[in-house]
Order: sequence, then structure tokens, then C-alpha cells
Amino acid sequence: MTLLVFIFLLVFVQAESADGQLYPQTSSSSMLGPRQVTGLLHGSVTVKCFYKATRVNKHDRKYWCKESTRQCSTIVSSNGYLSREYEGRATITDFPDYGLFTIEISDLRKSDMGSYKCGVGINDKLFFKVKLDVSEDSVVPEEAQLFYIKQQGAVTISCDFGSDYGTARKYLCRMTENQCSLVIDTYGNINPSYKGRVLLNYNEAPGSFNIFMTQLKRQDSGLYLCGVGSYGTSGETKELNIHVYEGNTEQALVKGVPDGSVSVECYYDPKGNVTLKYLCKWKINGCTQLIDNFGDVLDSYEGRIVMHDNPENGTFTVILNQLQENDAGYYWCMTDGEQEKKSATELKIVEGQPNLRGVKEIIVVPGSPLSMTCSYPCKYYSYSKYWCKWKNTACDPLISYEQNQTGLVVNCDQDSRILSLNFDQVAPTDQGWYWCGVKHEGHYGETMAVYLRIQGAFPGSEEAPSAESNNDAAIFGIDSRLRKSKIAAGVESPTESPTEDNNSKVLLSVLIPLGVMFLLLAAIFAFVKFRFFKNSDRVSVASYRTNISMTDFENASQYGAKDNSCMEESHETQLGEMNEYVITTGSPKEAPKTTKRGSKEEAEMAYSTFLLNSESISAQAPSNNKT
Repeated sequence: MTLLVFIFLLVFVQAESADGQLYPQTSSSSMLGPRQVTGLLHGSVTVKCFYKATRVNKHDRKYWCKESTRQCSTIVSSNGYLSREYEGRATITDFPDYGLFTIEISDLRKSDMGSYKCGVGINDKLFFKVKLDVSEDSVVPEEAQLFYIKQQGAVTISCDFGSDYGTARKYLCRMTENQCSLVIDTYGNINPSYKGRVLLNYNEAPGSFNIFMTQLKRQDSGLYLCGVGSYGTSGETKELNIHVYEGNTEQALVKGVPDGSVSVECYYDPKGNVTLKYLCKWKINGCTQLIDNFGDVLDSYEGRIVMHDNPENGTFTVILNQLQENDAGYYWCMTDGEQEKKSATELKIVEGQPNLRGVKEIIVVPGSPLSMTCSYPCKYYSYSKYWCKWKNTACDPLISYEQNQTGLVVNCDQDSRILSLNFDQVAPTDQGWYWCGVKHEGHYGETMAVYLRIQGAFPGSEEAPSAESNNDAAIFGIDSRLRKSKIAAGVESPTESPTEDNNSKVLLSVLIPLGVMFLLLAAIFAFVKFRFFKNSDRVSVASYRTNISMTDFENASQYGAKDNSCMEESHETQLGEMNEYVITTGSPKEAPKTTKRGSKEEAEMAYSTFLLNSESISAQAPSNNKT
């Protein structure tokens, strides 16, 4: 029986010891500090001691003691104790909000060399051991850099080996008992357990680079080396001591469906000197920036991504919609603050349908009324709904039942669960992306993107696709519901396109003004032409009067020429040898009266006589020739 109890205790101790090597449950599980520090003779040294910032630990005693064969003699503590030997040379400072206290020892002596403990409490339950060396050299050797990170947190590591290693391979590896297992290097190699959680970036200075690690886990605690060249054969290394303590977990995985959307919430210190915030998509050899707070958006993500910054609570939210299969991967929230969190979120595309439904593209002619609709499910009944016009800098929501300066109105019909955005008259400047979305308790939720295309808004713009070629496109030149009713009644053929009707209207509106203008010009031309011909006739008569001789009128009676042919009862009387026409009216016994002619009548008669003489001469010409 005694043997069985001994075996059980031996196995339990071995198991506890083995567990402590992987996940230390002794002092190092709740406290962490450098394993060794070195200071120059007569110089000073500072030791940072990290502890778990629980309510008890924040107010408990902190101490620094030197080990001997029998005990650990206290040198300085947070209760005000200071060893006489270290008066004026040792100080302790506690920062309970950060879970950190520091020990500073000045005027170092050879006798200060030895093993020390950094602890919390009045016993040896919470402590870690530190070895102090005092060197007489002029330069202190570089020590392991200590990082104390909250679980699911992030860390930034800077490594600089000088310009001599500017083109050499850079890497990060984790120390084990016999070797250093690769985490990531500049040749594109990465440990599968760190995929999407670690990133290596070059700095401007040759031989200098940064390593970002995020979503850290308890099992990530340990000793790491960043280096250049090849470990164990060439190059240099720098030792890194990373400890991950328990804390609240943060969002690490989001899921989206094809054509749906996801939102990623990022955190930063609003009181810090943070000017740049951006989201990038992780890849083995870098991180491609998608959007930042200055409005820079990757071309292929226009209309698909937007950033909402909230400095009051130190968060910025990035929304990505119109999801595709190739959007799956790891996304990093980044800032330009060195001490800021760099967090990573994994996006997975799963089967399913978006909750927000609607037409994804609308084509409309300018001046037409329009109502864009977005339907939502019952689970979004109590959520805030909005429409917004996308810009690269923001997508400021138009909350339901509110109207903005442009005259756009957002209405929400809760009975049919439809959110609509109404336009009185669509203008060319309205072309672009519009988002329908929901919010809940200050957090942005699902969104749906719609592209509004205005015909003729820009030179070379695309024509509206037919309904047969694009099921997601709608054409709003006329009321689509009215057209559907006409088709159902047989009044209109389904193949008739409202686009053709709209084009005819546009063509008529252009041709009618042109036709009116053409008729006006033709009338003016005809009037001018008429005046010209009238003036030319008058000139011709005058020329005839000028060229005609008086002999032309001597034998006018031979040709039956009559003056005033419209007079009543005209009579001809021969007076001697002169042939003269005397026109009389009434009784023949009355004395004859000669009618006076005006210049116009004389000209007309001269012209008629000239024509008659010309015809008579032409007719008698052959007989005269024979005589």
C-alpha cells in the first residue's frame, strides 16, 4: 500500500513538473521579468517586473530581495522598507494599472553581483529570479528584450543588425531545448500555426525590419530569436522573451456569405499620437492596404469597402460587402503608433444568402423619379436602418424618416419590411454607389450595395443592359410596375423595351426644335428672294424704256394694240393718214376726249408694242427677203 502511494505521488510530481515546462503554474505563470541583467561598474541598472494586474495584486506588497544560501534578504519594498546597505542606491516604483513595477540600482559594485528575486506578497508564492552581473567593460552587452502581452493581444518587435546585413535573409524563430523552430522568414516560409498571425516588414534602414504578432495565445509564451542569415551557421541574432497572460478574448473570426457583408471593429488609443489607421489583407510576404482614414481605397474595392472612425471610444469599423470567395483570408487592423495594437481577424466565406435583399444595379434616365428599395428580415425589426451614398472617405447614413439637403427621402415600411430611398428627379450627379444597412447599439451591421447608373451622365458611359442579360439590373425610364401590368393585360409585349421608348422621347425632344428653326429660316429666305425678284422686274422695264425709239410706236394700229382694253364700248376712228386710236364713250356726236396716260401705263404699253413689233418683224422677214 505504501509503495502504491509513493508511485502515485511520484507520477503526480512528474506530471506537474512537465506541465510547468509548457504552461508554468509557479511564479513565472503570474510574474515575468528578465532572466539576466548587466550593468557597468559604478553605473546603474533598471529591472522591470511584470505581474498579473488582479485586484489583490494591484494593492499587495512588491519587493526586491537578494538570495543567499539560507534566505532571500529584502533590499527594497513598496511598503517603504530599504536596506541600510542600499540607502541612496535602490528605489522601487509601482504602476498597478499596468501590472508593472521597476527596480533601479545605481552606483553598482562588484558585491552587487548575484541572484535576486522580484516578487509580490509577503511570501515566495509570486516571484521570478533575476541574475545581476556587473561588468568593467565600457559597453553593456545587449540583453533579451521582454514583452508582456495580454491574451489575444499583439506585439511589435524591432530588429536592427546594420547595413552589412541589408540583403541577408531575415527571420524569427522560437527556441526549444535543442533548436530554434522557424516562425517566418523573408523567403516566404511560415510556420502553419502562425499563419495569418505574424507579419515581417522591412524598415527603411538596411538590415532593419519589424515583426508583428497578433492574436497571441498562452502557448505562444517563450523565448524567440530574430536574426539575419542562418541560425547556428552565419549572421546574428537577438533574444526576445514573450509572455502571454490571461485576458478577455477579442473577435478573431468572422463569417460571411457570397454577396453579403462583414464588419471588422478595430481598437486604438484615442489619447495617443495616432494619425494613420488602415485595414490590410495579410499575405506571406506582406500586407496589402485596402483602405485608410485619409480616403485611400484600393481600386478593386471601390464601392465595396468603407471605414467609420469613432475617436470617442477609440475604435474604427471597416465594412466590406459584395463578398466573393477570394475575399476569404486574414485582415489586419493597423495604426502608425508603435505601441498600438495590431489585431488580426480571419474571414471565412460560408454557404448562405444575405439578409438584406434588393436590386444590385439600377439604370435610369435623367429627370425620372426613382425609388430604390431594400428588404430586411424580421430579426432586424428593432435595428436602426439607413441609406447612404458611398464615398471613399465615408458613407454617412441618412436615418429613416429624415430628409437631407439634396431632397433624398428615406422611408421605412415596417409592415412590408422594406426600406426605400426616393428621388423626386434623378440628376447626372446622383450616379454612384448607394448602401442600405442596419445598426444596433452603436455597432454597424449588415449592408447591401446598389449601383445607380444614369444614362448619358458621362461621355462613353455604358448602355443599360437588357433584363434578359442581367437579372440584377432594373431600368426605371417608366414605372416598372405599370409596365408589368400592361404585359399581363396583353397591351404591351414583354419584348418591348422601355429603353427604346425613352430613346424616342429624347429623339423627339431634339428634332422638334430643329424642325421649327429650319422652317423659320426657310420663310426668311423665301421673303428675301421674293423682294429680290420684284426689284429685278422693275429694273428690266426701265431698261426697255431707255432703249426703245419713238419709231417703234408709229404703226401701232397695224397690230391691234389697244389702250385701256377694259373700257366700255370702245370705237376706232381714222383721222387722215395718221393712225391714232381715239377711245370714246357714249354718243358718237360727242366731242372726243384724249385719255391721259401715266408713266407706268406708258411703260407697259411700250413694252407690249415692242414685243408685237418683234413678232411681226420675225414673221415678215422671209417675204422681205424674197422681194
